[in-house]
Amino acid sequence: MLRIRVLVVDDHRIFAESLAAALAAEPDVDVSAAGSGPAALRSLERAAAEGRRYDVLLVDADLGGSVPGVRPAVPVQEVGEDGLVDGISLVAGVRSGQPAVRIVVLAEKDDPRRAALALQAGASGWVAKDCSLSRLLTVIRGVLRDETHLPPALLTGVLRELTAARKHRTESERLVESLTPREREVLRCMVAGLGRKAVAERLYLSPHTVRTHMQNVLGKLGVHSTLAAVALARRAGVGPVDLGPTARILPEESSSA
Repeated sequence: MLRIRVLVVDDHRIFAESLAAALAAEPDVDVSAAGSGPAALRSLERAAAEGRRYDVLLVDADLGGSVPGVRPAVPVQEVGEDGLVDGISLVAGVRSGQPAVRIVVLAEKDDPRRAALALQAGASGWVAKDCSLSRLLTVIRGVLRDETHLPPALLTGVLRELTAARKHRTESERLVESLTPREREVLRCMVAGLGRKAVAERLYLSPHTVRTHMQNVLGKLGVHSTLAAVALARRAGVGPVDLGPTARILPEESSSA
């Protein structure tokens, strides 16, 4: 019998243990649980290294930190020193690192906006925590067939959110395309969280030149703060600059350093 390997990720121990125990009663399901995002990532990495990858991840939409409690029947790993990982960020991270893993988000309530964010991050399903076990098993088996599962009541709202997100992305992309190559490079430094001095050192420019570029970036993007520029850049798919030891110098500006 082909067995389905499931990892439950939820920082509420009672829920995680109860769900894991219920799923473990199924003859074709192997289940483990993790009590935080970092613990889940460690479990996934360890399983992959041992050649026994998980098939499905069940992630709490409101994932936060671990919650102290009694020793669980199904071990729930503790959060480590590496901090917390929220549910949507965990979805994106897992899909990036292990794209074969299917992810279902478990939610306390229906939320079209967050469900749309989960789908954009790579989730294959959004399920209410109070759904029946048979419904959850249907979703688990369905996502393994590359199906996407959403509650019917959420469908219209999610489609509206996805359409709006695409519209915003298109507009953001148009604005970013209006930047010069150097301004885009400065914007990528801003996305990476570098301040003016750090950008100047990295690109071998004077702080005054960097200040001018940053002002031009804000003006062309139609925003008034670095945070707003970074948010717009991320919507447009602009990633952070590679924070390696070297930086490329553009000949036409090297003299202004």
